[in-house]
Amino acid sequence: MTLSSSARARAVCLALLLPAFPALAAAQTVASYTLPTGGSEPKGIAPGPDGALWFTELYGNNIGRISTSGKVAEFGIPTADAMPYFIVTGPDGALWFTEMRGNNIGRIDTSGNVTEYPVPSTGAYPYGIAAGPDGAIWFTELSADNIGRIGMDGTVTEYAVTTASAAPGAIALGPDGALWFTEIAGSNIGRIDTGGNVTEFPIPTTGGAPSSIVTGPDGALWFTEWSAGRIGRMGTDGTVVEYTLPSPQTYPSGITVGPDGQLWFTEGPLAGRIGAMSTAGQVHEYAVPPAGLFPAYTAWMAVGPDKALWFTLESGSISRMPVAGN
Repeated sequence: MTLSSSARARAVCLALLLPAFPALAAAQTVASYTLPTGGSEPKGIAPGPDGALWFTELYGNNIGRISTSGKVAEFGIPTADAMPYFIVTGPDGALWFTEMRGNNIGRIDTSGNVTEYPVPSTGAYPYGIAAGPDGAIWFTELSADNIGRIGMDGTVTEYAVTTASAAPGAIALGPDGALWFTEIAGSNIGRIDTGGNVTEFPIPTTGGAPSSIVTGPDGALWFTEWSAGRIGRMGTDGTVVEYTLPSPQTYPSGITVGPDGQLWFTEGPLAGRIGAMSTAGQVHEYAVPPAGLFPAYTAWMAVGPDKALWFTLESGSISRMPVAGN
């Protein structure tokens, strides 16, 4: 399936903008580390097998590594203007990442050596990425409406989603051994098993732009709704509950499970905060120091080996925030 030019433009613009309530909770200490490459716009971030965090630089055309003490290294991508977006640790001990404009799936080992594998569909815009239970890497194709699978030998298989112009976004391993993904323009949450069978579940809010997704500590799928300013919870039977965030212009995007068992998410680009939600739907939020004259544009996040929250700031830095009690 292929997006129409207008739908593709809307979905791509939204994907680039995606980290494009009550009173604030007690202040937390946030440390930020500026990246060497100016204007790099870091996006996805994930814990690596070496005790560090690894991240992508959308416009820096680099893969970055930051130690838990804040030491940064950057590694260039062979394909020019590749626009790397999401990243994940693979079963082979390397990091795997998507290249939206490069139309590749990349692999980088912990020494910084990069290998690239082309995606069969032209102009697919590979976006979300996750490690599957089958020893392969699974990814979404934002513009081609496919879910892809790449083996450790670089062999790629593509599976079409059902909804046309769905713009599949983030993807995560579910509690049932299937891969679950968001459909940014389709207003669905999708499920694909390792045999390539796809099921789609609509969310109540049409146009909510579901963006990031994670398996929660309660065995459900939790996701952000960027346009609607909501956090959603979906059971493996497709039952959905939505929680509206109290503040306007919240634009939640990245989401992860914190070491405290809460769902932590970023708020951008105007809020300058990150939030935490319990599995009962209770919300607290925390201010992130501004980047110069503008609010901190929090993008995507992960939990580090130090049990702290690490998140990217699109202004060009990586931030760390400890979680109380950890």
